[in-house]
Amino acid sequence: MYRTSLSGMKTMKKSIVWLASYPKSGNTWTRVFLANYLMNAKEPVPINEVHRLGMGDSIAKTYHMVAGRKIDVKNIELTLKLRDKVLRGIVGNNADINFVKTHNIRKVARGVPLIPEQYTKSAIYILRNPLDMVLSYARHYSASVEEAVMRIGREDNGNAPDEKTVAQYLGKWSDHVDSWTKNPPFPLLTIRYEDLLAEPEKNFTKVLEHIGVPVDQDRLNRAVEFSSFKALSEQEKKTGFVEKPKQAEKFFNKGQSGQWKEDLSEELIQKIKRDHGNVMKRFGYLS
Repeated sequence: MYRTSLSGMKTMKKSIVWLASYPKSGNTWTRVFLANYLMNAKEPVPINEVHRLGMGDSIAKTYHMVAGRKIDVKNIELTLKLRDKVLRGIVGNNADINFVKTHNIRKVARGVPLIPEQYTKSAIYILRNPLDMVLSYARHYSASVEEAVMRIGREDNGNAPDEKTVAQYLGKWSDHVDSWTKNPPFPLLTIRYEDLLAEPEKNFTKVLEHIGVPVDQDRLNRAVEFSSFKALSEQEKKTGFVEKPKQAEKFFNKGQSGQWKEDLSEELIQKIKRDHGNVMKRFGYLS
């Protein structure tokens, strides 16, 4: 559970593997795949049991637990103060790997590092072309596309706390990507959503290799099939999905690439390119 440093102080084991992304970029898809593969499922793992694989870093229930009482999640200073305790609680189980989902930017908020290195084993960062991501983002948060484009270009963009989650710090899409992918102090695998769509077996293999899990082809094929958007949409129709926001019609939509060519106005396309062009070029979204 602990390591002893040279000074004699006990430090927590580095076991968190962050599953990180901006919202609506493939994080849940990746978690569903991992759940099906690691559980060696012969039938699709129910989407409402995917949390068994790991947990999120912003679940209000865990902040109540470490505080020993029900707290006001709108008290930002308090939830930030409790964040280290929440993360220490996650790594305190002595596991080699603890998967933790996050949409937080890898920065410091009010003096508190959101992704502290001392608990981090490695990270998997999934990114998606913002021209497509913004369409899913708008649907997810019941916002107009114009509002979504504006929000992902703001440095103070975030998700407000509610009864289920504490505040999440997103920032600009391009700053979020840079924060995770530029000179991380821990091993990082960066995967594009579009590559997962085009070649899921190849790219999910990279995910398994990154976390040090042997790749079995039959098991891989089965996990890819069970985590397809068709399979996930069918599950959501039958059982619903606990992670779907109240205001969203559904969580799993089409999972397509290139939809922006039909659904984004030229004005909004140009704004996204102005706001995020350098990062889009770095990851092959702009020539």
